[in-house]
Amino acid sequence: MPQNNAHYEIKDQVAVVTIKNPPLNCLDAGTKEDIGQAFTEVARFRPGVRAVVLTGSGERAFAAGADLKSFLEFDPKAAKVYLSRSQEIYTAIRDFPCPVIAAIRGYCLGGGLELALHCDIRYAANNARLGFPEVNHSLFPGHSGARSALQHIPLGKLKELVFTGRLINADEAFRLGLVEEVFEPHLVFAKALELAREIAAKGPLGVTAAKKALNISSDPAGDQGIESVIDLWAGLTATSDMKEGVRAFMEKRPPEFKAK
Repeated sequence: MPQNNAHYEIKDQVAVVTIKNPPLNCLDAGTKEDIGQAFTEVARFRPGVRAVVLTGSGERAFAAGADLKSFLEFDPKAAKVYLSRSQEIYTAIRDFPCPVIAAIRGYCLGGGLELALHCDIRYAANNARLGFPEVNHSLFPGHSGARSALQHIPLGKLKELVFTGRLINADEAFRLGLVEEVFEPHLVFAKALELAREIAAKGPLGVTAAKKALNISSDPAGDQGIESVIDLWAGLTATSDMKEGVRAFMEKRPPEFKAK
């Protein structure tokens, strides 16, 4: 059943949710809502759906982050509303009753990488490029994806990636533990679907309970601290540097930050 910028299909107890916002599947507010709605619709078919594959349309991107232009209109209050709603959608995917597998091709950046990190398992194509480029716009990852990354990589390495905005390739992401497998681009979706079907053949109550137990075990603090992260991110929208970072990106020029 189609939505505006995301759609889902269900076959043989596996749902495929596809982000469709060409050319790079940017995660503007409407696209996030459509992704959330797709998962809400898929949940109605439970327990008939036992695994989900989340992917991006086309070959260029899983999801290349946010629609930066909209950030120019933000103040801290509006930014907090935006980020809180986005976090609700990401959390719903993290807590979805059955496993969610991200099939990543091309760019997986910023909020797109945070979205992938809220999935249970990530398969990547060898042409994938992953990273948190938010500091280029005087921001930082605000959807608790950085906290999710800490389940896979050391704090120092995560700080290096976040502080520099550096992008890494799929092989380095695999070495760090951000993705579980790397495949040729034409194979990654098929391999994710194969894994989803393998999971769907197992005892569904056991898999659901195992997911809950593993999520609790890996994040004993629960959602404590997310609100503080949202406040920090929202506060940056009142700064001149954030506006300069976004405008510089849109104008394809180096930013001139002034720490104010």
